[in-house]
Amino acid sequence: MSGESDFRLTEQRNPRTDGIDRLAPLEIVELINSEDRKVAPAVFEVREAVARAIELAEDALRAGGRMIYVGAGTSGRLGVLDASEMPPTFGTDPVCVQGVIAGGEEALTRAVEGAEDQAEAGAAEMDRLEVDADDFVLGIAASGTTPYVHGALGRAVDRGARTGFLLCTYPQPDHVERYDVVIAPLVGPEVITGSTRMKAGTATKLVLNTLSSGVMIRLGKVFGNLMVDLRASNRKLQDRSERILMEMCDVDRDGARQMLEDADGSVKLAIVMYWTGADADHARQLLRKTGGRLGDLQGTESERDG
Repeated sequence: MSGESDFRLTEQRNPRTDGIDRLAPLEIVELINSEDRKVAPAVFEVREAVARAIELAEDALRAGGRMIYVGAGTSGRLGVLDASEMPPTFGTDPVCVQGVIAGGEEALTRAVEGAEDQAEAGAAEMDRLEVDADDFVLGIAASGTTPYVHGALGRAVDRGARTGFLLCTYPQPDHVERYDVVIAPLVGPEVITGSTRMKAGTATKLVLNTLSSGVMIRLGKVFGNLMVDLRASNRKLQDRSERILMEMCDVDRDGARQMLEDADGSVKLAIVMYWTGADADHARQLLRKTGGRLGDLQGTESERDG
């Protein structure tokens, strides 16, 4: 007797992995890897939607708003993870990119029973955060049906925010109609039926990496391929900050350290001060004029010679 079919790709059985429980360890690895190879092409197929999300998020952050991820379970944890990487990597205020997970902080390390089913709790969280028209809210739900996420997105829409939805199954017509952008990488049924921490989780991580990195690039947090707005919060990042200055400004290690000290620890500010001969306050003004983009200042005539 066949079971009832499910329209969600994430809940369908994968015929290619039906006998995985009888395989040797190496065969399991090879089979899982063969399925994982389908993830990057699926993400590439939704590149235009990801680019649209970058535009929406950039507009929000330039307007003084926020990018807020909302999810449950694996999806929520991935959103919180991506948001938490923004301050050390790009020097953002923790408020700018936030992750919201059904069940709160407890749900980051263990399942909170029933949390994802509470649409009203998702809506209440948007009220608590006072989401408004300057914000971009991205709901993340691999299966596409998580009530908490849709409750949050619905309230965000009502409050005037721009919204996006990231899922790994076929989007429904109401998703496309109600949300500003829908990102749906179709990675196919999971190796283990319903285990969306696998291919769907990998696809979600790739999309979030691209989205947040793309936004930060657009905001001038990257010059060339260097993260010039990082915060030296540990030895590794201090070393990276110094090496960036050594490479870009042709100074030795001691010189780089002095530049960072003069620029209050800001790599980007130190570069502008070096290029222009300006003091820290004037360098900040120059950066504000270009929206923080070093590329628009490159080649600026040195004020030492003015």
